[in-house]
Amino acid sequence: MAKEVLHVVMLPWSAFGHMMPFFQLSIALAKSGVEVSFVSTPKNIQGLPKPPPNLSTLINFVELPLPTLHNNNHELLPENAEATVDIPFDKIQYLKIAYDLLQQSFKQFIANRILDWIIIDAMSHWVDNIAQEYHVPLLNFSVFSAATCTFFTPVHLVGDRKRKQSITSPDNLTSAPEVAKTFNACQAVAVRSCPEYEGEYLNLLEKLIGKPVIPVGLLAPENHKGREQITDESWIKIFQWLDEQKPRSVVFVGFGSECKLTKDQVYEMAHGLELSGLSFLWALRKPDWAVDDVDALPSGFFERTHGRGVVSIGWLHNWRFWGIH
Repeated sequence: MAKEVLHVVMLPWSAFGHMMPFFQLSIALAKSGVEVSFVSTPKNIQGLPKPPPNLSTLINFVELPLPTLHNNNHELLPENAEATVDIPFDKIQYLKIAYDLLQQSFKQFIANRILDWIIIDAMSHWVDNIAQEYHVPLLNFSVFSAATCTFFTPVHLVGDRKRKQSITSPDNLTSAPEVAKTFNACQAVAVRSCPEYEGEYLNLLEKLIGKPVIPVGLLAPENHKGREQITDESWIKIFQWLDEQKPRSVVFVGFGSECKLTKDQVYEMAHGLELSGLSFLWALRKPDWAVDDVDALPSGFFERTHGRGVVSIGWLHNWRFWGIH
């Protein structure tokens, strides 16, 4: 008798910039009646939002403890570090090693289940052998845009020597052969995008990899509120300010929540925004080197750009806005 419910397994890389899109895709699949097993480490799963109550029976969180790494009895990863946000950049290589060591426990989980698909990240190249052994098809879900995938795909599948060397340098987390293995092992690639946004790149990516490319949409957070429901005073002010600007006149500046800019980099960006004369909205993670929010930017920057630009310091859900009074 045919299965009534599809069952897929999600395995994202241990970075919240990857886990959150995987979680949002899990929500979208569960809304369609798909059973989802979301696999990650205990601390990472605890840091994810709770699924909507009506979908909780379809989304199962699977906690696999992250293996410890030792070198002469010295732990290579900080205590309780399970995601990139927990560690300095020079330690991420050890997180990648520990992530790869999840292979055995992940295999044990797969062995006892009847699955329809395994959805993996580009970092999860080692799932290929497991999927083949248990005859489960693979789908690669890219959290990056189709344009980004298109830019890197020739390196992964064709092998441009110069660019491959840059990608496989010690500063990078994974090598081109590993990513190529992931692409080649998958039956299709899902991309967090839509045809209205970058249809040409979606079509080009499909031609380059020779496999179906599935745009899954932008996957907005489940708890996204309409503007009329917003009560936070900071958000109200920022929307009012944006309403006063001319269409397409505001530059948004953001490097992601995990990008740690040096003081020179932050100050150079501030200097460029100031000289540009453009209106701007800057989402800035508070630098580790800054004593307070004011110290994070050049002296007098807020006064010189008052009314023209807005700087938000902190996480997106807890922004502190400067430049609107």
